[in-house]
Amino acid sequence: MSLLVVLRHTAVLTLVMLLSCAQLALAQIQPNDAQRQAALEVAESLRYGHYAETALDDAWSRLAFDRYLEILDGQRAFLLESDIEEFRHFESRITDMLFEGDLAPAYQLYQRYHDRAETRFEWLLDAIDGGLDFTYESDMRLDLDRRDADWATNEEELEELWRKRLKNAALTLDISGQDSEQVENNLRQRYEGQLSRLRQTNGEDVFGMFMAAVTSSIDPHTEYLSPRQGESFDIQMRLSLEGIGAMLQSDGEYVKVTSLVPGGPADRAGVLEPADRIVGVGQEDEEETVNVVGMRLDEVVDLIRGPKGTVVRLDVVPAEAVDMTRSHTVEITRDTVDLEEQAAKGEIIEVERDDGNKRIGVITIPTFYVDFDAWQSGAEEFRSTTRDVAREVERLKEEGIDGLMLDLRNNGGGALQEANSLLGLFIDRGPTVQVRDARGRISLYGDTEAGTLYDGPLAVLVNRLSASASEIFAGAIQDYGRGLVLGSATFGKGTVQTLNDLSHGQIKLTRAKFYRISGESTQHRGVEPDILFPDMVDPERIGESSLDNALEWDIVQAVQYRNYGEPWEYLETLRSRHRDRADSHPNFVYLKERVELARRMREEQTTVSLDREQRLQEVEARDAEQLALENRRREALGLDLLEELIDARGEENEEEPVERVQVTEAAAILADYAELTQRRLAGRL
Repeated sequence: MSLLVVLRHTAVLTLVMLLSCAQLALAQIQPNDAQRQAALEVAESLRYGHYAETALDDAWSRLAFDRYLEILDGQRAFLLESDIEEFRHFESRITDMLFEGDLAPAYQLYQRYHDRAETRFEWLLDAIDGGLDFTYESDMRLDLDRRDADWATNEEELEELWRKRLKNAALTLDISGQDSEQVENNLRQRYEGQLSRLRQTNGEDVFGMFMAAVTSSIDPHTEYLSPRQGESFDIQMRLSLEGIGAMLQSDGEYVKVTSLVPGGPADRAGVLEPADRIVGVGQEDEEETVNVVGMRLDEVVDLIRGPKGTVVRLDVVPAEAVDMTRSHTVEITRDTVDLEEQAAKGEIIEVERDDGNKRIGVITIPTFYVDFDAWQSGAEEFRSTTRDVAREVERLKEEGIDGLMLDLRNNGGGALQEANSLLGLFIDRGPTVQVRDARGRISLYGDTEAGTLYDGPLAVLVNRLSASASEIFAGAIQDYGRGLVLGSATFGKGTVQTLNDLSHGQIKLTRAKFYRISGESTQHRGVEPDILFPDMVDPERIGESSLDNALEWDIVQAVQYRNYGEPWEYLETLRSRHRDRADSHPNFVYLKERVELARRMREEQTTVSLDREQRLQEVEARDAEQLALENRRREALGLDLLEELIDARGEENEEEPVERVQVTEAAAILADYAELTQRRLAGRL
């Protein structure tokens, strides 16, 4: 959303003489003709162009209304029940509002929220200016998530909620080691910043919020882009912006890391992980760290971006932390993404066996890339995933391997054509994926070149962050019976978006859906591995199924294709051997227990205590449980024990980090598979 800084003082002196402050705000936050026309075009795009059959009926209108309330006041901390009821009249007529260009009710509801929020922030700042004399001795607790709470019926209820929230914010800073002056300054900065941003909101911002409610009620990847957002999107498509190489999204009041760009600065630094929350941003030449709790996502991104070679400081709450008091500071040097770090790379893993070591080739593929300009110009030599993988396969074959594994963990996709051509290295022509458009027409894509580069035992390793083209490739390998798929269930991004110009802004519209050659969609469910590994990425917080209004999984008719093998016949034996190894390997035991611990903590921790001693006991108990789990792993591996859990992050001196066990175990499974298939072949001979 764009930000228009409202001019003040002398520049608007004459206008202020004519209008009160409230009238001035109301006059500034009004829809214009360009937005009304754009709303009509968005509605027509959703009705006639979206992949799903979108009935913009009363039921959808109610969903969009609720979504708008969630965007405005998702924690139900500003608006009253009476406010909601006052605007309930347009709950079932949003379709008419869009087609008729009548956006006034949406702007009026925003204005009510704006007034309530402005009053609340002023109330908070007055409380801070009056001095925070909290005594943290109370049996009160604060709900961490109020998305399903009832709306407050009166101001007294909201004041009680905000007293708790202010006390919790102060207690959180107090426990983190700040003195009373620092606590007050930090909170004053937070709420002054939120109030300032609120007062800078303009009509384009409000239109963007309302359109976000309209589009995201259809699916999470359909999105209206304002003229400013569209320009930023174009820049991102053309250039490699300098920053830290992390994908971020809003998560309530916080900004959450959803994935790291392979080869990017954050990935190389090893100090961020998916689902970490960023609560502060500082620059290397400034002592002050800006508190970004409650800040808009685009503003946080602007703070994090910067010139190559400069350092950004981030206050981060780790993904595994349930309490926001457990923040720590990390430093990342901004840089462009190192393309060499994104290139496919191969290695050989030795798997010990009684009859001699088995050599498993492993090729890590961080993304599906291609030099489009060189390819389109007809150049004979150009960089691409398929070409780089082919070179690595040839090298590994020359060195002698008993099996080949492709590591697609954390591979968020990329060029679809590369998923098709890469499959061609392992099958002798055939379809890769079906693409169904909004009219129900199905197009078939695949490999058209005869021959294979490698026809030996094959496996694909995936995790929750394997998405899009990665899921297409892994699904095809599984459907063809060409090899094993190992790891954890993939992201589940099985939709295709196009970017269309509007008279005012653009719309990113879901226009098609991917289907495997078996007919199953990759949407929502992703690809289910043949043998599952525990994954430290929480599927409740990361992945398509974690997104509101994600399109559902479904099926179309399968296409004709041949089977290259029958790996499913060996799965019972492979799973049994895997369990024997995993149950005795410290890293696998740790992964399994950590996933279970995170699930239990998430379910149990729905409130926080506002009593300092009780809060410390609860936080320390959770930290101690996680630290004990980590130290049991380290003791079993003969590593030095840790005093603080955070010390395990970014550790470089460990021979086999936790995530590495997934690679070595997958190699062991592939060695078993190669052995079993060779036995059967020998029996047939």
